[in-house]
Amino acid sequence: MAGKLKTPRVIVVGAEKGGAGKSTIAIHLVAGLLHRGASVAVMDLDLRQQSVGHFFASRQAWTAASGVTLPAPSMIDLGDTAALAGADSAEGLSRLHAGMASAEAAEFVLIDTPGADTPLSRAAHAMADLIVTPMNDSFVDFDTLGAVDPVTLELKRPSIYSETVWESRKQRMTVDRSSIDWVVLRNRLAPSEARNRRRLDERVHALSRRVGFRMGPGLRDRVIYRELFPFGLTVADLSSAVRPVEVSLSHVAARQELRSLMQFLGLSQDEGS
Repeated sequence: MAGKLKTPRVIVVGAEKGGAGKSTIAIHLVAGLLHRGASVAVMDLDLRQQSVGHFFASRQAWTAASGVTLPAPSMIDLGDTAALAGADSAEGLSRLHAGMASAEAAEFVLIDTPGADTPLSRAAHAMADLIVTPMNDSFVDFDTLGAVDPVTLELKRPSIYSETVWESRKQRMTVDRSSIDWVVLRNRLAPSEARNRRRLDERVHALSRRVGFRMGPGLRDRVIYRELFPFGLTVADLSSAVRPVEVSLSHVAARQELRSLMQFLGLSQDEGS
């Protein structure tokens, strides 16, 4: 009897706010998967910024110029992204589905979404097996997940984005009876305890119980992440042959941080795919 046809595990990095660290999380998840030997396809739906697409183009250029070899993902070609940004929803969805079909041989497909509600982003969320939503450690970012009372700071209701994820989960369950794992990462945590950390923690926990996401560890605001970005590199790539910046003990901590994130998301080598 033939075995069940394997399909890629789809990871969507999404948040309806710029500056939350989506692209940083996306490129590190891809690098982490590549270094555990997985085949990864990447789709950048942030059609105007294209930060993830630019990152991996820089990676290709840097490795070629430096004479080193690093694992690289396959980039899903959506065609003219400038035209796609202004296309109607039918055209965009057609390209999205065609792109997903072209990546069916990959073990993972990672989709980076824009910091806005678009038909393409909603469709991508409904395709996800895992949704990763980074948020900075502040009520400014929490507002994209849920609203609080301005007087008591008690949780009032989920945000439009949280409702979008909820609808995506219902849609996915209706289509193929599978569930979507939603993880919210507390990203770019300050090294010291913030004054409002406890109040924010309470609201995040209350919202997680209400809409059903898991809370996980994100990435701290480290200089090394910004230093390596223009080369198309991450801390997972650093070695004796790949060292465009001076390596310090803080870089060791950054690599452990990434390993912890991969393990929490079930993406480490030990967890399998």
